[in-house]
Amino acid sequence: MLLGRRKVRIDTPRMLLRPPAHGDFRGWCDLRRESREFLTPWEPTWASDHLSRKSFTNRVYWAQRAIAGGSAVPLFLFARDGETLLGAITLDNIRRGPAQSGTLGYWIGEPHKRRGFMKEAIEAVVHYGFTALDLSRLEAACLPENLASRGALERCGFKYEGVAQSYLQINGRWRNHVLYANLRRDRRGRTEAGA
Repeated sequence: MLLGRRKVRIDTPRMLLRPPAHGDFRGWCDLRRESREFLTPWEPTWASDHLSRKSFTNRVYWAQRAIAGGSAVPLFLFARDGETLLGAITLDNIRRGPAQSGTLGYWIGEPHKRRGFMKEAIEAVVHYGFTALDLSRLEAACLPENLASRGALERCGFKYEGVAQSYLQINGRWRNHVLYANLRRDRRGRTEAGA
């Protein structure tokens, strides 16, 4: 299903999730800069122009093309005031046909960590993926030592599936990742999130 020109907006009890817009540059840049030390251990090495307006503009155009083409749904997380940027979540690598699957990636700004925002965002995007996009399987991967990310995924019904060797370059090194998946019709038993 192509999303075309349809506006993507997801409302949760405490947040509004929507695609990035050109006017979000200053808030995004400030939050990323302020959270750099916090995010660096978990992310690929930032390009030298990572925080530039040009790089952000390219990010916005990529988001528009990805949504229109049905290949990804990149969303910024805003507090209900509509102005405070908290982080971002992307449903990426959307595969159709027999797979009907996608991959979640996300980050939260350091000032907003450990307040349940990411759990709320993951639950909302999982629901959106299974209902609006008719996906069957959502995957996510994180570093084994990222206990906060693992906990959020597990509380949202994702189940551990194994380890991918040298999965991504994180902070300049090829790193193993633990793999998780959430299935629309999960027959693998209950999780803490479903209990």
